[in-house]
Amino acid sequence: MMKKLLLPVILGLLVFGFWISPDFQEIAAGVAIFLFGMLMLEDGFKLFSGGYLERALEMATGSITRALGFGAIATTIMQSSSLVSVITISFLSAGLIPLLAGVGIIFGANIGTTTGAWLVAGFGLKVKISAYALPMLAISIVLVFQRSKYLKGAGYVLAGLGFLFLGIHHMKEGFEAFKDQFDLTRLAMTGVLGLVVYTLTGAAATVVMQSSHATMVLIITALAAGQISYENALALAIGANIGTTVTAIIGALSANFQGKRLALAHLMFNVLTAGVALVFIGQIRLAVDAISGFVGISASDYALKLAVFHTIFNVLGVVLILPFIHRLVTFLEQTIAQPAEDLSRPKYLSEAVDEFPQTIQIAMRREVHHLYENAVELIVHGLNLHRSELFETKDIAATVRASRAPVDFDIDALYEHRVKTLYSAIIEFATRVGSKDIPAKPMDDVYLMRDVAGQIVHAVKSIKHMRRNATHFTRRPQGVITDLYNGLRTEIARILVEIRKLDEADPEDRSSLWLDQERLQVEADARNTNQTVDHLIRDHHLSASMATSFLNDSSYAYSAMRDLLDAARAYYIDAEDAMAEVERILTLDEDDLQDMVTDGPKSPPKSAAEKTRTTQ
Repeated sequence: MMKKLLLPVILGLLVFGFWISPDFQEIAAGVAIFLFGMLMLEDGFKLFSGGYLERALEMATGSITRALGFGAIATTIMQSSSLVSVITISFLSAGLIPLLAGVGIIFGANIGTTTGAWLVAGFGLKVKISAYALPMLAISIVLVFQRSKYLKGAGYVLAGLGFLFLGIHHMKEGFEAFKDQFDLTRLAMTGVLGLVVYTLTGAAATVVMQSSHATMVLIITALAAGQISYENALALAIGANIGTTVTAIIGALSANFQGKRLALAHLMFNVLTAGVALVFIGQIRLAVDAISGFVGISASDYALKLAVFHTIFNVLGVVLILPFIHRLVTFLEQTIAQPAEDLSRPKYLSEAVDEFPQTIQIAMRREVHHLYENAVELIVHGLNLHRSELFETKDIAATVRASRAPVDFDIDALYEHRVKTLYSAIIEFATRVGSKDIPAKPMDDVYLMRDVAGQIVHAVKSIKHMRRNATHFTRRPQGVITDLYNGLRTEIARILVEIRKLDEADPEDRSSLWLDQERLQVEADARNTNQTVDHLIRDHHLSASMATSFLNDSSYAYSAMRDLLDAARAYYIDAEDAMAEVERILTLDEDDLQDMVTDGPKSPPKSAAEKTRTTQ
C-alpha cells in the first residue's frame, strides 16, 4: 500500500517543483543522473564478480579486523554501501561467510561510505568535474561494447563515475541558480526541533533515493550554495545514515534468517550511531572544529567540515559497538532464531543469492546436496535398511540379510514432500537465474547441478517401483528369490556407502576411477542377469512368476545404480583439477564401457543373480 502511494506522491512533488522553478529541474536532473551513475557502477562491479570480488570477500572472513577493512575498502572503491550490503547478504544467505564476518563488513562499509563526502566536498565542488565527465563517458562506451566481461565491467564503472561527476555538476549549478529565486535558509530550524525535523528529512530522502551517497551529495551541494544551514546539514547527514538501512532491509526480505539478522544488525548500528551523534552533537562539532583547524580546513568551508563530521560519528559508532560485537551476534541469533528445519523446503535457494555467480553456484550445489540427503533417506528406508546401521557396518551384505522387517513409512508421501517439491524448487531456481546475465561457466555448473538433481530423483523413483516386491521376498527366507533381492539391495547399499566416503573425503583425494569400476560392475551385472535367471528357471530353482518380478525389479535397481554413480561423478569430481584431467584420459567412455561389457573383462564381476546361482 505504501509503495502504491509513494510513487504518485514523488511524481506529484517533482511536477510541482518543475512548475514553480525551472532551476529545480536541473537539481532533479542532477540527482537522477547521479543515481543512474550509481546503478552503472553497481552493474560494472557485478561483472567483476565470479572472481576477485568473491575471493576477497571470503578472505575477509578470517577476523573482525579483516571484515571491517574489507567493508571500508570495498565501499570506498565501489562508492556504494548498498552494493556491499547486498553482496554480504547474498554470501551470508548462501552460507559462504559467518554472521560475525557479515556484521563486521557492514560496520566497515559505514566507515567507507564517508569517503564519498570527502570526494564531493574536497574535489567535486572545487573543480569543474563536468570537464572530466564527458571524456570518461566517451571512453566508457567503447569499453562497454567489448566482448571481455572485465573490459565491459570497466566500461560500466567508468561510465558510472562519469555520470556521478555530471550529476554533481548539475546539482551544484542548480542550487547556485535556485538561490537567486528561493532562499531555502528561511526554512532553517535550530535547537532540538531542527535536529529532529532535519534528521527525519534526511532519512526520508535516503529511503526515496535508496542511496545515502546521493543524499550526502545533495546535502553538500546545497550547503555549498548556502541553501541550508550548517547545523541542519549535520542533522540531514545523520538522517541519511538511518535511511540507508532500508536498502539492507529490502535486500533481506528475500533472504534467509541469516540475511534478516544482518539487516537487523545494520539497522541497530545506524540507529545507535545516529542517536549518539544527536545526543553529543555539540561535543562532536567541537571535535570537528579542532580537527578541521589541525588539518588546515578553513573555518568557513562547511562542506569539508560536514565530511569531517560524517567521518567522526561513523567511526565513533564502530568504536563504541565493536567491543560488544560478539554479544550483538548472540542477541541477533536469539532474536531471529533459526527456523525449525523443514526438509521439504529449499535451505539455500533464495532471491538474495541471485545477484552473483559464485553465490548462485554454491547455493545450487548445496541445495542439490540437501536433495541427495533427503533422497538417501528414502532409498535406504525403501530397501528396508537404516542409515545409522548401514553407514557404520563393516559387512554390508550381512547387514542387508539381517534387515528383514519393513521400515514403516509412506514412500509415496515422503517422495512428494521431501524430494519432488525440492526438485521443483531447484528447477525453478535454475530457470530463474538462467534468465539473468550470468557468465557461461557458472551457468553451465548450475545446469549440470540441475541434471544431477534429476538423476537423484530418478534413482528414488526406481527404488519406489521395486520396493513392494523387495519387501515381499525378503521379509522372510524364501530361497533363491530372497537371495536375488538381497543381492540387489546389497549392491545399491554399497554404492550409497561409497558415495558417502566420497563426500567425506578431501576434494584432492577424490578419484573418478572407482566410479568407472562401479559402473562396469553394474553393466556386467545387468548384462548377465537374464542369462543367469534363465539357468535358475531351467534348474527349477526359480518359478517363472518370481523370475518376471525379479527381472523387472532388477532393471529398476540397475537404473538407480547408474543414476547414483553418474550423479556422484558430476557432483564430486573436479573437472578443473590436473589429476582429474589425467583420470579423464583413463576414464572409460560409453563405447569403451560397452565394449568391455560385451567382450568381458579378464575376470568379470558376478551379478547378484550369478552369485546366487553359484551357491546352488
